[in-house]
Amino acid sequence: MGETNQSAPIDDELLLKNFFAEVSEVERDNEVLRILSCFKLNPFEYLNLSFDSSVDDVKKQYRKLSLMVHPDKCKHPQAKEAFGALAKAQQLLLDQNERDYLLSQVNSAKEELRAKRKKQLKKDTASKIKSLVEEGKYDKQYEQSNDFISEEEGRLKRDEEEQKEMWKRKREHEEEWEGTREQRVSSWRDFMKGGKKNKKGEIRPPKLKTEDPNKSYVQRPVKRG
Repeated sequence: MGETNQSAPIDDELLLKNFFAEVSEVERDNEVLRILSCFKLNPFEYLNLSFDSSVDDVKKQYRKLSLMVHPDKCKHPQAKEAFGALAKAQQLLLDQNERDYLLSQVNSAKEELRAKRKKQLKKDTASKIKSLVEEGKYDKQYEQSNDFISEEEGRLKRDEEEQKEMWKRKREHEEEWEGTREQRVSSWRDFMKGGKKNKKGEIRPPKLKTEDPNKSYVQRPVKRG
């Protein structure tokens, strides 16, 4: 039997080294400058990673970038400083306590930024509406909106219900007034008759006497001669 030629396993580390051996000095210098310009309290930025990156992502990215700016390969005068910054960033992100603390700070900062943005958005919206009102455009836009149409339909419906209720009360009042018509006519007739008895048991009002010696307000006849 002939010998079977089996290809040797690919060495990822060797491939990576060979790749970065061909990287130009300009690319290396640019990466050094990028690292040194990062926010010092954000190790994710040093490694050019997102906040949800895994531990494996951190290790792979560190290996890649460290080969790019390694002082033995990069001639930039600050290559050593950039290399050290990458090492520090990896150390922080591989420490679970440091990583959790950092992410809690990031989330707090995000919430604060959201609150500020929301507040600014309200302020900008109010300013925009004020500007439109002053230009007379806001009313026109609002009248064409669904909110205005719904509000106007509701107002018309309320007005119609109020009109119906008003006419209902008016009819009830007229019916009540008409129902007491006979009683009012009868009372008026009794009054015009001078208070005479029309019904059994009804008492006529007493007549005033013109002469009453017991009343001081009654005039007495005056004797003359």
